[in-house]
Amino acid sequence: MTGTVRGWPIRRWLTLLAVAEAVLLLAALAGGGIALSNLTDARNRLLDVIGAQRLAAIQLSTALLNQETGVRGYQLGRKPDFLAPYTDGVRSQGDAVAQLRQLGATPGTQIGDDLDRVLRAASTWQATVAPTLTPAAPPVTPAQADRSRTQFDAVRGALDAQAAHLATLRAEGRADLDGAANFLTAMLIAVAVLIVLLFVLLFLGLRRVITRPILRLAGEVRHVADQDIHRPVRGEGPSELVQLGSDVEAMRQRILDEVAELERAHGLLDRRTRELERSNADLEQFAYVASHDLQEPLRKVASFCQLLQRRYAGLLDERGEQYIEYAVDGAKRMQGLINDLLSFSRVGRKPGEHVVVPAAELVDGAVANLEVALSLNRGKVTYDDLPEVRVEPALLTAVFQNLIGNAVKFHGEAPPEVRVTAERDGDDWVFAVRDNGIGIEAEYADRIFALFQRLHSRSAYPGTGIGLAMCRRIVEYHGGRIWLDTETGADGTTFRFTLPARLERGDEEVGVA
Repeated sequence: MTGTVRGWPIRRWLTLLAVAEAVLLLAALAGGGIALSNLTDARNRLLDVIGAQRLAAIQLSTALLNQETGVRGYQLGRKPDFLAPYTDGVRSQGDAVAQLRQLGATPGTQIGDDLDRVLRAASTWQATVAPTLTPAAPPVTPAQADRSRTQFDAVRGALDAQAAHLATLRAEGRADLDGAANFLTAMLIAVAVLIVLLFVLLFLGLRRVITRPILRLAGEVRHVADQDIHRPVRGEGPSELVQLGSDVEAMRQRILDEVAELERAHGLLDRRTRELERSNADLEQFAYVASHDLQEPLRKVASFCQLLQRRYAGLLDERGEQYIEYAVDGAKRMQGLINDLLSFSRVGRKPGEHVVVPAAELVDGAVANLEVALSLNRGKVTYDDLPEVRVEPALLTAVFQNLIGNAVKFHGEAPPEVRVTAERDGDDWVFAVRDNGIGIEAEYADRIFALFQRLHSRSAYPGTGIGLAMCRRIVEYHGGRIWLDTETGADGTTFRFTLPARLERGDEEVGVA
């Protein structure tokens, strides 16, 4: 367990540790079981065998002593009642001998030999005193009494030897019991120490085989992430950690390749951004110069054509006056087209400050700009409670002005009516501008937002065809989208566009004004 075999999987290490722990624990449990079994055997032998043998030997000794007492009393008093201890002792002697035989006092054993010696001595003594116990027996002579006493002393000697041997067996049994108890205590201590060692071994083994390689790999990964991404990462220890190190190294190589590719892309993007900035600056300068250079001749053409129209009024025929009128109208339309193109190109080029403003104020501003057109056409604009939005006010006012202006321009026989509403859809506000005008066919839903796309002739409805394209550019510049609602199912036109409902820079949600 002290060495580390490279390439072993974690599962094999854990299996090895588990097997080692299981073997040691089983050995400890087996030793504890043996110690407990020895303790039980020693206790049972001491209590159930040796102790019972001593009790039976004491019962035998008492029975023989009672017999001797009864014999002496009868010999002296010659009364039959004095023989009761003798007869009881004979019966008790039989019970004690039978119990000793059951407890292992068989011939050939020490306790059995002791019992045989006691019984031989007792039989000799009993044979000597038996004739003196009959009713017609003569009184005992001193010689008979001395002989009986001598023979019973032999019985006492045999009983003392038996008692001494049983005491020795009892001392040995107690010693065996104490030894078994001490062995069990030692085994319990060994099991406790072994469990502690197993936990220490498990901790050190896991630390060496798994934890230390993981910490080393984690340190290398942190070093790569925080300081030096070019430093290689290598896994050590179990095969899983080696494979993990290889995967991290492959990922590091991919990141380096992607970073290099991103750096090349950023360099290309920076170059193209600078080129685009130069191009935009040149385009803006060109647009500024072109607007002045183009509008000045147009103003002269229009002015001189109007002078010709006033000076030669009535002198030219109808066709000549019509030609002059065409020239003036063309010059004016060219001026309007140039102004609209300039306005379209400036959307988002020089972004202004985005502020939180009630959408109702933007609608009111658009209505004020269209006051003359609305008054001439008896138009009416209404709106519900509109939310606050973060926008460039001038640009969003232009959106509402274009949409409301289209409703006034393309109205039907009834006076134009426009209604502006807004509703919440997730993280967006969806604005709707509905009118009761002539409507737009669904097939033109995408075409109308392109530059210079018109659905009607200039003679029927004036305009340059840039208004809706400018609305789309402004709405997309604010992070929304605009479309023609073709599913309203009612007369007129409904334009919808979205604006973010959440304020930028971590502000709170926009509320309803």
